[in-house]
Amino acid sequence: MDSLLTPIDLTKYGLQRTSSIKEAIDAFLNLLLSTTCGESPIDPQFGFIFNNMRFEIFNEREGVVYNSLPSEEVDEDDLYSKKISGNSKNFNTFATDLRAAIMKYEPRLENVAATMSYIREERKVYVTVTGNISETKEKYQYETILNIWN
Repeated sequence: MDSLLTPIDLTKYGLQRTSSIKEAIDAFLNLLLSTTCGESPIDPQFGFIFNNMRFEIFNEREGVVYNSLPSEEVDEDDLYSKKISGNSKNFNTFATDLRAAIMKYEPRLENVAATMSYIREERKVYVTVTGNISETKEKYQYETILNIWN
């Protein structure tokens, strides 16, 4: 069975497809990770919230995105209190948000776990997503690197 690749690409033979479900899931996760929440008018929640922080400064000592606005109390749902490094089993990490987005938008994966590791010297965030392909129960792993903007 062929799967559509996302983002959708029109070739002279029609929409680009792949016979590899892993390749199709990889392409979708790449799209999800590179899309800023609010960018899609059809579904403003689609994307990865970490991209909304691209013009912010990292607080490397605390491992969070620095909040330059004065605030009196920290909201636990506040993006500025989320840890950059961590896994989806940890509370209050961007990896938890990534896992939630994948669970919501990628039904071909189950038992999803996400890990993000910020390497200060390299100024990169290493992202790993693991799980099982729902259709075949085969183990799945996706890895990518996000370059830091400041």
